Amino acid sequence: MTVTLVPSLPTLVTPSRPDPLGVLGVPGEINLDHAASAPCARAAADAVAELLPWYASVHRGAGALSRRCTLAYERARQTVGDFLAARPDDHVIFTRNTTDALNLLARALPAGTTVVTFAGEHHANLLPWPRGSVRLPVPDGPSGAVRSLDAALSELSRDARPGLPVLVAVTGASNVTGERWPVADLARVARRHGARILVDAAQLAPHAPVDLAALDVDYLALSGHKLYAPFGTGVLVGRGDWLDAAPPYLAGGGATSHVGAATHEVRWATGPARHEAGTPNLLGAVALAAVCAALADADRDALHAREQALVGRLRAGIAALPHVVELRTFGPDAPRVGIVSFVVAGRDSAEVAAHLATAHRIGVRDGLFCAHPLARRLLTEAATRSGRRDLPPTALRASLGLGTTSSDVDA
Repeated sequence: MTVTLVPSLPTLVTPSRPDPLGVLGVPGEINLDHAASAPCARAAADAVAELLPWYASVHRGAGALSRRCTLAYERARQTVGDFLAARPDDHVIFTRNTTDALNLLARALPAGTTVVTFAGEHHANLLPWPRGSVRLPVPDGPSGAVRSLDAALSELSRDARPGLPVLVAVTGASNVTGERWPVADLARVARRHGARILVDAAQLAPHAPVDLAALDVDYLALSGHKLYAPFGTGVLVGRGDWLDAAPPYLAGGGATSHVGAATHEVRWATGPARHEAGTPNLLGAVALAAVCAALADADRDALHAREQALVGRLRAGIAALPHVVELRTFGPDAPRVGIVSFVVAGRDSAEVAAHLATAHRIGVRDGLFCAHPLARRLLTEAATRSGRRDLPPTALRASLGLGTTSSDVDA
């Protein structure tokens, strides 16, 4: 395979501190798979290393080690909540990842809740919801998403039994195309119809500030491993009433305030503890909080500008190759984060990914990216748009992060 570099690519201006988190990496390896799992930030590694000698039980010990770990865990909860602008009555619940957080919320829905999603969601935001949920078609643009949701909620308000809750579940940024969804506009529509709204921020939070209060959303989920804290934790943040009324996500120690001799003599805790039974992932929570604190102190506008220059450079290079077709849901100028999916005409995507890895030490993702309905639709549309009939049935995805450089993109 011959790789052609296009001399007319835009010039990238790199700020003096392009990576304030000190993202770790392997020399010589070009990692363009951040959307799957981002590398570890130095801030996360240092926070874990500092706490490891003190590692002990959380919430259930009187010794100095346990008290220190309990303090670290609850401080991490506060730091993550502050990073996401959680409101005073919001719960910040540590989970394993975004999928775990969304399944937790699905278990906590009041009986009869209708969940409205779009067909462009990651499987984590398609599969956990109860039967009878509404899946809207993939819109052709942000305004189309708003209109589609408005129409669907209007119809639900006419047809559903009065008083039954409705939850809108939408991504903040597509894990397939990187395109950003109009979350604030969708939240306004949900409010107008008395519905609640959840945002899957797994792909948005690593690239842009996320403010629950400003967006006016009820729930938000994200993964630490996509946010430079790959220590096996995630978070669900949001309104406490449904969460406090629901059965615990896991039954066990820490989720109870009283257990009697009889099997039915159980009083469950309220607040985050209700859904955090068992020994928590202390190191994961501390690592995630360390990254949140580092990002909160960083110049997010400068990081955004740098990433936009990189993703523009990548898309320009792809567009200049006649045998490569980019996948997109919205128009070519829609706002996006640093994720680009594409196909190489006449070449199997897995074969191309393997060649990039072995011959050029470039890591990308191939497949349908756990968003099969969306990816298959976009592949069909790409064939129609390009007029090519030799596009493969799966795609490639290059995703950028804080450690990505212009030379990585050029390669």
